[in-house]
Amino acid sequence: MELISKKIKIENIIKSIMLVILGTIIITISAKIKIPFYPVPMTMQTFVILLLGISLGRKMGLAIVTLYLLEGIFGLPVFANSPEKGTGIIYFTGPTMGYLIGFLIAIYFAGSFKFDKGMLNTFLKLIVSVSFIYILGSIWLGILIGWDKPIFKIGVQPFLLAELFKILLLLFLTPKLLKVKKLLKIS
Repeated sequence: MELISKKIKIENIIKSIMLVILGTIIITISAKIKIPFYPVPMTMQTFVILLLGISLGRKMGLAIVTLYLLEGIFGLPVFANSPEKGTGIIYFTGPTMGYLIGFLIAIYFAGSFKFDKGMLNTFLKLIVSVSFIYILGSIWLGILIGWDKPIFKIGVQPFLLAELFKILLLLFLTPKLLKVKKLLKIS
């Protein structure tokens, strides 16, 4: 019995490690693909952050985003504009740091919420989750470039239409993502 228990634990650890690595790969890919969108090109990072949170939960989600951020901090070109605009801690502490840290809070909330109360409820929970990315991003941007600049106009407004599109897409995918979560037996 003890041998079976150890085997199950090892299998769970291996599954978790594989999911975390796969999650960071998916976030990296979503950061690199730029989709033409008005007024600025859209990456799918925020979409993937919420998707991973919904389908894998907050614990796995936090592990994924933490590893992703560490990969970038240690110089792997995982961030949206790396390596062309730099890598490592220098890039991380640049204008996008607040948004990147916001990924942690967004995935935590997306992974914590119960998405079983209808579409309006799901929509509002997705808005709350993603808003932390923009709140922290704006705060860091204000600290970095100065509060006398139009922070909202620079750091949030250009992305709102694309964000609404991604949230609407997630709204319809959420029931399927919850089935994936059940299949993977993730709490």
